[in-house]
Amino acid sequence: MARRSDPGLDSPKGLRGSIVPRFGGRDRVGRFSEGFARAMGTSYFLVGMTVIVVVWLVYNSLAPTALQFDPRLTNFTLLTLILSLQASYAAPLILLAQNRQDDRDRVQFEQDRQRAERNLNDTEYLAREVVALRLAVRDLASKDFIRAELRVLLEELEKDRDKGAG
Repeated sequence: MARRSDPGLDSPKGLRGSIVPRFGGRDRVGRFSEGFARAMGTSYFLVGMTVIVVVWLVYNSLAPTALQFDPRLTNFTLLTLILSLQASYAAPLILLAQNRQDDRDRVQFEQDRQRAERNLNDTEYLAREVVALRLAVRDLASKDFIRAELRVLLEELEKDRDKGAG
């Protein structure tokens, strides 16, 4: 994370110093480490590395001694050094890629938690609205109630008509 005093992309171009060389910062190194870790985890890398080591060992074992660049008599010292160098760079780059993935997972988890909280609030709101609608519908007159009331009114009208006619 950049310090507040560091001029970033949000600063006007004139305030960002061009004297200091830019190497892309942590993001470029992080992207490189993720690409490196992703490439090392493929079957192509493993097959390619195996082929290189086998060719190296066969060549330095069967070639004439004058043409060998890493003789078998010295126990393939150069190959050992190259593999050790590769491992010494691979381990920290893989750890850096894992740390970046952990950071992304943490942010994703927080976003998922917030989304779930919003969904829960929306669901509770909708449940309250459904209950309110049910209560409102319960207060509405049903078909049978209206028919009964109409019958009563018709009977009263007939009684009033009979009284007026009689």
